[in-house]
Amino acid sequence: MIDQGQEEKIGRVAGMITKAENIVVFTGAGISTESGIPDFRSPGGFWTKFDPEDFTIEKFLTNAETRRKQWRFFISGNLFQDARPNAAHEAIAELERLGRLNCVITQNIDNLHQRAGNGPANVFELHGNMRWIRCLGCGKRYPIAEILQGSGESEEVPVCGSCTGILKPDVIFFGETLPEKTLKEATGRANRCDLLIVVGSSLVVYPAAYLPLYAKQAGAGLVIVNLSATPADNIADVVIHASAGEVMGKILAEVRQRLAGSCA
Repeated sequence: MIDQGQEEKIGRVAGMITKAENIVVFTGAGISTESGIPDFRSPGGFWTKFDPEDFTIEKFLTNAETRRKQWRFFISGNLFQDARPNAAHEAIAELERLGRLNCVITQNIDNLHQRAGNGPANVFELHGNMRWIRCLGCGKRYPIAEILQGSGESEEVPVCGSCTGILKPDVIFFGETLPEKTLKEATGRANRCDLLIVVGSSLVVYPAAYLPLYAKQAGAGLVIVNLSATPADNIADVVIHASAGEVMGKILAEVRQRLAGSCA
């Protein structure tokens, strides 16, 4: 439930959005929990069901049983198959349609920003995308649905159709570096924006969590919308601890009203 103090902050953020010329939104797991995707680190989350050791790049490359275990997980039902964009994703996509958004930088791997309507070229996925599989040999990228369909219900781990190389989910495993090109572009966007809005990130996973700090250091306004406190709350211009969907929906409504008023 949004209280009066938060309503006032929402109005302030809407004003910042209508005045800004270069807006970046930075999202984390907290935006997708409202779509039914559990936070990886919270009680009941992903790491309470799976051994994080199975998601180190070294073990994936050297242990065939680890790869089989992951494949059994995929064929038993994709973690994100039933997830749908929620009000927060839809509000962010609408900001893009209104011409108010430069890009989305996300730590999430669930493809929900694109499904909500953000242009794929405007979504920078720092940790990859679970909807894709990449060959570690030749680099060819496959939609996971294509690989699943081709394998049927076989528990044999598929290999690349082009070079028979190892296929890996196109996400960042422990021990891997973030994709250099994506990180470089996202860092540049953060440094050049005049307003950065954090939605649903606890800002504790680095190096991704540096990007809002870079924006603030470069002179941008910083807004944080997250259920719990973050290490950057003390430097943010506005902090709202509440549901991402409810807050972003209200911010969008206020932005629309202000834009309509300015055109009247």
